[in-house]
Amino acid sequence: MATRYWITSLPVQSSPSALWSRLQELISRQAFDTPVYRFNIPDLRVGTLDSLLSLSDDLSKSNTFIEGVSHKIRRQIEDLERVSGVESGALTVDGIPVDTYLTRFVWDESKYPPMSPLREIVDTIHVQVAKIEDDFKIRVAEFSNVRGQLNAINRKQSGSLAVRDLSNLVKPDDIITSENLITLLAIVPKYSQKDWLSSYETLATYVVPRSSKKLYEDNEYALYTVTLFRRVSDNFKNSARDRGFQMREFDYTTEVQESRKQELDKLVQDQENLRSSLLQWCYASYGEETCKPQNTPTPSLKHVVSLPLTWNYFNTRMVNKT
Repeated sequence: MATRYWITSLPVQSSPSALWSRLQELISRQAFDTPVYRFNIPDLRVGTLDSLLSLSDDLSKSNTFIEGVSHKIRRQIEDLERVSGVESGALTVDGIPVDTYLTRFVWDESKYPPMSPLREIVDTIHVQVAKIEDDFKIRVAEFSNVRGQLNAINRKQSGSLAVRDLSNLVKPDDIITSENLITLLAIVPKYSQKDWLSSYETLATYVVPRSSKKLYEDNEYALYTVTLFRRVSDNFKNSARDRGFQMREFDYTTEVQESRKQELDKLVQDQENLRSSLLQWCYASYGEETCKPQNTPTPSLKHVVSLPLTWNYFNTRMVNKT
């Protein structure tokens, strides 16, 4: 079960160290096994009351947006790990477990200078997260496109004989193609195979006797070949359809089959490369996005705009184990 954190921001009346000792004492009386951590936030440039009120109106929407991006990335990680069979590991921020990062949070003053106006800090975070979201959408779209192409090919290769791709069922030796002879493919209902075998030689003149061979059978249909003179192929097809047999157009050439195989192999490799790349990007971006001050589960910025400007506040983080 995920750990739940409580964030407190308390007014300092004497000194931060005295308040910290007092807080630990009071909490230990009520819940001796509840860890308490100091949550160090630098003295931020608060600005005017009007600017704080204006910023407060935007923070809820900004927080919702940033948390939404974080959840999207985490769900994508879970999906990629589940599909690929990768054993799920604990998410990290810069290689540090999230719980450890949260309980030892340090404000990155190089990225977010404390003397910068709060509006500027919030806007910077928003722009950075928006860029992460845009990159995320592009990478997911690329991966989904390749996966969609592979799924379409797999559906064609595993569906009913009436609609599926036949290239992996027909071998070169099954097809005769010459100036005078041609091999056709017939889809015969499973329970009409005796009818086919007893009638195909009479569906047109110049059908090669005993030339029909069954190549494959599924739950509904059987795939048969039949060889005949090229000039009567149209008559044969019409007669076969009248008897309830479906004729499938199929042009077998070694070059075409090799091209299809190479295309499939490339799609499989592309999908694996994109999956691995997307997963690694999600790991890194989740850590990058989570470490934004506005996205740590804390009112680190928001609480500033709701407090009197003249008060000095002390921030802590508690772990609730219930």
